[in-house]
Amino acid sequence: MAVVAPKQQKSAPGQSGAAEAGASRARLPAPGEKQGYVRAMFDAIAPQYDLLNSVLSLRLHHGWRRVAATQAAVRPGDAALDVCTGTGDLAFELARRVGTTGSVVGSDFSSPMLQLGERKRDRRRGSASVRLVLADTQRLPFPSNTFDAVTVGFGIRNVADIPQGLREMARVVRPGGRVVLLEFNQPTNPLFAILYHWFSFTLLPFLGGLVSGRRAAYEYLPSSVAAFYSRAELSALLEKVGLKEVRVIDLAFGAVVVHRGVKPLMGEQT
Repeated sequence: MAVVAPKQQKSAPGQSGAAEAGASRARLPAPGEKQGYVRAMFDAIAPQYDLLNSVLSLRLHHGWRRVAATQAAVRPGDAALDVCTGTGDLAFELARRVGTTGSVVGSDFSSPMLQLGERKRDRRRGSASVRLVLADTQRLPFPSNTFDAVTVGFGIRNVADIPQGLREMARVVRPGGRVVLLEFNQPTNPLFAILYHWFSFTLLPFLGGLVSGRRAAYEYLPSSVAAFYSRAELSALLEKVGLKEVRVIDLAFGAVVVHRGVKPLMGEQT
């Protein structure tokens, strides 16, 4: 969970004027402020984070995470890493799939989020083996070629240096392993896009601010989405960090997108 670099604070090709207008409502942090800004933001909203996720997505975020876990293609006995894990929902879904013979690590740089994740883990059947660690996605504390899959759910948009975060994810995944990104993007359906932008820039900040007392955090969310890479740009970044067979799956009329890339086998790497 960090933020977008200045060159990324732009509207991606094909974004509507509504997105551009909405993005101006919240000032995205300057490069040197990003990491501290986002960490402080998530630290502050942590107590209401899960409630608001469920309310604002109508609980659809659980299904989106299941799609991402399916693209990770983990099997019993595999090792998986979920970066920017927050309170651990995607890590717990991966744990259900790798079983008791596998292992899952969830990493995040917000201690309050991880503390909530630990409480959830202790209450969930089949999640006891999930290890939650304090770590920055830009400098992952794991050896290269460690995990069968590395995922991120609604977090890569927030990394201060997104290409560096992707390089780290690609570094720690094993050859033949999958890197999976689940993230918001711009809807592809024009009619849905109108509703989406109204929700994102009007209703979302109102409800988020009402429940959390931190309206600015929920103004940041749609602004950061509007400034994020397009599908094609993110696919190109995955290829640039050495991944192949990049696949893109649109969910929720394109408002949510899954990207998946595969790390080449040793003999295929250039």
